[in-house]
Amino acid sequence: MLKDLFGSKSKYVTVEQKKRPRHQDEETDKKEMPDDLWTKCQECEEIIFNKKLAENLKVCPECGYHFRLTATERISLLVDEGEFEEYDANLEAGNPLNFPDYEKKIDKYQNKTGLKDAVVAGIGEVNGYQVSLAALDARFLMGSMNSVVGEKLTRAIERALDKKLPLIIVAGGGGGARMYEGMLSLMQMAKTSAALKRLDQAGQLYVSILTDPTYGGISASFASLGDINIGETDAKIGFAGPRVIKQTINRDLPEDFQTANFLEEHGMLDKVVNRSELKDVLKTILEIHYPRGEQK
Repeated sequence: MLKDLFGSKSKYVTVEQKKRPRHQDEETDKKEMPDDLWTKCQECEEIIFNKKLAENLKVCPECGYHFRLTATERISLLVDEGEFEEYDANLEAGNPLNFPDYEKKIDKYQNKTGLKDAVVAGIGEVNGYQVSLAALDARFLMGSMNSVVGEKLTRAIERALDKKLPLIIVAGGGGGARMYEGMLSLMQMAKTSAALKRLDQAGQLYVSILTDPTYGGISASFASLGDINIGETDAKIGFAGPRVIKQTINRDLPEDFQTANFLEEHGMLDKVVNRSELKDVLKTILEIHYPRGEQK
């Protein structure tokens, strides 16, 4: 089941299967393999058999590059099989500013991703420990935060508070606050931060997992407020992008600027973890912090 979820398409290549006689035209000279069989690594450019990539949790077996995961894949990676109940799945964005073609854009990404908006939230079990869990999906308008994303995250925080559960949020959105909803998007930064403050005052655990990409208002609000902040290997994390920063300060930036390892070295992350080790790291954290040291 888990392997099937990691078999989604990324960037594919055409593979020449065998040579054909020269007299045949160019279009039949190449045999195109089905485009769901192979993926080209964005880092080392190795051609990877998709089944092998899925078995390796979408991590390149040659160079270790971590491909992005969908929200569904992310949840399947972290929770115990069959132990996740989604909440608020039908919340949809409106168009409060009557922004031109915003409804069409929402429809496009709903059809593309199968999601109503850019976050999936609910209650699940991680190694037997019940948690409130939410994961952003960068496929949906780059995981940008709007009224629906902020509301679903806030409800996930409040469920953790009401049920006295640890909270885990997987931040993976590079779009910041969604401009189509104006101030209603921007206010979600304060809204989620205020909800996390109430969780903190109750003495409950919040683990923030920062994946690629985590930028803009997402990094400037809930993603950076964890009791424990974990960066996934290869994640790019920041507020403005490197190009904007370089143009603003007119200085060259370090080669590994805004990588998870760079942020760990400078005290902005508690730990950088490979994807294959992430669930075990969460297990250790939950064992230490779960109320009374007990499972559900």
